[in-house]
This record gives sequence, C-alpha cells and structure tokens, in this order.
Amino acid sequence: MARVVVAGATGMIGRALTDALARRGDEVIALSRRPPATREVTGTRLVAWPDPKQTPPPRESIAGADAVVNLLGEPIAQRWTADAKREIRDSRVLGTRSLVQAIRALPADARPAVVVSQSAAGFYGPRGGEQLDESSPAGDDFLARVVVEWEREADTARGETRVVLTRTGVVLAPRAGVLERMLGPFRLGVGGPVAGGGQFVPWIHLDDVVGALLRCVDDESLRGPVNVTAPTPVTNAELSKTLGRVLHRPAVLPVPGVALRALYGEMATVVTTGQRVVPVRLREAGYEFSFPELEPALRDVIAPAGGDQG
Repeated sequence: MARVVVAGATGMIGRALTDALARRGDEVIALSRRPPATREVTGTRLVAWPDPKQTPPPRESIAGADAVVNLLGEPIAQRWTADAKREIRDSRVLGTRSLVQAIRALPADARPAVVVSQSAAGFYGPRGGEQLDESSPAGDDFLARVVVEWEREADTARGETRVVLTRTGVVLAPRAGVLERMLGPFRLGVGGPVAGGGQFVPWIHLDDVVGALLRCVDDESLRGPVNVTAPTPVTNAELSKTLGRVLHRPAVLPVPGVALRALYGEMATVVTTGQRVVPVRLREAGYEFSFPELEPALRDVIAPAGGDQG
C-alpha cells in the first residue's frame, strides 16, 4: 500500500483518481482549497489547503508520502478576461511552485519518490495536422506559454525526485467537461463541426486519464513529459459526426468560428485550432488503453447521463 497525496482532489480528474487509488488499497491524502464536509470513500483523508498560490500545503500532509499528484488549476473553459487569464496562469504556476517548494523543504528521507504534475496538450499550441509527440517543441500562444511555465515549476523538483509531466488532452467524462457543453445542441439536432472541422481534437476518456496517472505513479521508467491522449486523435468534424451517430441526431450544421469568438473571446482558439497529439511514451511503457477509439468512448460516457442511444 502506498501513501499518495492528490492536490486538486475535488475536481473532475481528482475525484476519479482518488476513488481509483482508494479502491486499489492506497492511503490517499486529498488536498483541496474547499474540501466538502464529507467524502464517502474509504481510505481517503481530506485536508484543506485554502490558498495554494500563497502558502504551502500542511507539512504533515506531504511528509513521508510515496507519491504526489498535482492537479491544481483554474478551469480553462471560460471567457478569458484579463482576470480569468491571470487566475488560469497563477493557479497553475504559483500553486505548483508552493507545492514543490514544500517538497524540497522536506528532509531527503521524507520526500515522495515521484511527483506527477498535470500539464496539458495545449503545450504544443495550434499546429494543424502535424503529428506531435513528447519531443515536439512548445507553441507560443497564451495557453502554451502558461503550460511551459507550469511545467518549469514542477520540473524544479527533478533534483529531489522523479518528475512526470502529464500533457492531458480533451477529457471525455459523464456529465462534465467539454462533452457536457456539446450535448445540449447535439440533442436538439443543431450540432455540427466547428470552424470548418479540420482541426484535430486530442481527446481521451476519463478512465484512461486515471489509468495513465496511475501508470505514471507506479512506473519508474516514466519521467518528464508524457502525452495523456488517446492513440487515435480525430478532427472536430469526425468528433461531431461520431457524436451525432451515438445520439441518433444530425451533425451537419456548421458552427462558424466567428460565432465562438463572439461568445468566448480569445478562449475560442482552444476549439477553433487543435493539436494532433499522440501518446508515444505511454505506448512505449506498455500502457493498454481502455478506450483507444472514439465511438466506444462516447457511448460509454453518454450512457450514464441518460441518453438517446437506442
């Protein structure tokens, strides 16, 4: 049994990960800015960390841990006002800095053996159809610059422990994330490809995000950047067509990029551009994806939400 600290434990990925860790018998310390009053998962202890940007986590929560998984970060999917952009950046960069400084301040025998720090496929920036593996260079848009800083902070722990940077793609999950926003228009029969539909979507099922994080915790051969995306990236048009097929709805009404930019401002670039990211490091490590193909993944995440599959 390992003792694993999860920072950002009450978000979508954090909840799924802490549940998986507890199910396999690990002791889980769940750090959260606003922990709920109760947590009905045996083996999980909630610890408040009210201000990750300004203060380190409680020392006793990380001392002696076998692993730390860092999932801190303000949601990207919002209109990028100046304040929102600052919070997107600072919640990741400053929060990770606080966590790593606390780890480095521990005596050597109390430091975790591994830090798995969340990152994003946005590292690569808009790249069209270019196939991107972990050796591909960073982009230069707002999100890419944030991710570069975020990874740099995590990587300062490399002298004290093994560091893995999980560049995660668009997560498909029941009643959450990007898919939840897409379902409404598609169920009404007014869904379709966005901004021409030729941009690639580096998607991944939530189960495989959790599986990849567990592999990164356990597998000492994994270090540095690891793309956490399905092995079959698809275009936005393919995603729309497949989602329409799963819901038995048409998916032919195009959504112009200008409409998204009017609604979301600069954040619309996340949807109107894309990255063709492939998980080379995970495949080399022998990771077996539960959902390597898009249609089974969509059917799995939509079914629990109720829905129109026939």
